Amino acid sequence: KAAKEHDIPEDLNKLLEDQVLETVSDLSYVKVSVVEMTCLKGDDEEGIVSESVSSHSDLIPGVYEGGLKIWECTFDLMDYLSEAEIQFANKTVLDLGCGAGLLGIVALRGKAEKVHFQDYNSTVIDKITLPNTVANCINEGYGDDRKNSKPPSKRPRVAECLPDVLTKCRFFSGEWSAVTQLLLSSNKPFSKYDIILTSETIYNPDYYGALHDTLAQLLDTNGCVYLASKVHYFGVGGGIYLFEKFVEERNVFRTSVVKMIDKGLQRCILEMAFKGSS
Repeated sequence: KAAKEHDIPEDLNKLLEDQVLETVSDLSYVKVSVVEMTCLKGDDEEGIVSESVSSHSDLIPGVYEGGLKIWECTFDLMDYLSEAEIQFANKTVLDLGCGAGLLGIVALRGKAEKVHFQDYNSTVIDKITLPNTVANCINEGYGDDRKNSKPPSKRPRVAECLPDVLTKCRFFSGEWSAVTQLLLSSNKPFSKYDIILTSETIYNPDYYGALHDTLAQLLDTNGCVYLASKVHYFGVGGGIYLFEKFVEERNVFRTSVVKMIDKGLQRCILEMAFKGSS
């Protein structure tokens, strides 16, 4: 799937009109059922919503990779980033397979210098990731002492102008290898990422090569990957032990499971860094 960079629309209000906002962990996000309704009325060039509805599936390999849904490991990784006090200040961050973009938004909140968002589907970037990022950037109290700020309203606030924080963001759709090539060959200045955040991206072993190559090409020499995953994905065959074995055979990264979550399906957080890095 070809790579594409998505511009932030000049009219931020248009991006948020007719949206209903919900909140989770103090973050705003657009109500997906409302987005799906507008997409089913023809506002979806890729047709992924009708495909997903007609096939009763959250995943259609090569067509739709689940970005409209917020998967549970995203919340696991958000919790871990908070517990481990991962520092984002002045770092460049990639939210890989971003979907709703909540992980990247957490990095923005943490004063990251740059945050880039990538999802397989352009519809997800346009209808979910961009609105979510904008909604969190224009909410009262962004980046300040948020305890004193009001919770976001159901209706999005009006944006007076492009918040400075949005100038830190870039948005990409397309498959990993194509986005990697776009970034590395672009005329725009590009520096490799200090931190790559990714959740529920190792469910399909067929994608391990592409994911590994993307991490190897885009991570800074002393950078770190935080990957959230279920221990095993029933029906698709992927999982943490299979991915760790794959990484070990490639002999590029060292890995360590930094957290296990035993509620419901067993899940974990994996940390990755280049062998020999500090």
